[in-house]
Amino acid sequence: MKSLTIGQVAERSGVGVEAVRFYEREGLIPKPDRSSSGYRQFDDQTIARLQFIRRAKELGFTLTEIKELLSLRLDATTSCADIKSRAEAKIADFDEKIRTLKQMKRALNKLTSECSGRGSISECSILDALDSKPRK
Repeated sequence: MKSLTIGQVAERSGVGVEAVRFYEREGLIPKPDRSSSGYRQFDDQTIARLQFIRRAKELGFTLTEIKELLSLRLDATTSCADIKSRAEAKIADFDEKIRTLKQMKRALNKLTSECSGRGSISECSILDALDSKPRK
């Protein structure tokens, strides 16, 4: 087994050195062995795990969800359907966030379209709308 430094692991996996340390602290990667001088000694499996974490983050999974996925991967009772259902739940989360963002955008578009962009700050209709009480 070839031992790799934290810098080598970070470079090969596409994450930063601080991210490697963070993932180690959070239990997303196993604590590596240490050399006699105290340096971390990683193996190639750590690179694969860090790449998994990076790709899962790119797909929007939180670190908690990634930790769960990693645990499920080791559980012999987990099926592909279990993982698919988690991915589908993530998609549903995205859909809800998109709906919320669209509502926010519509509200902000309405405020900006009603604003002339002229006058003093004390006459700003956008600030006035933000100061007004919410409608019931």
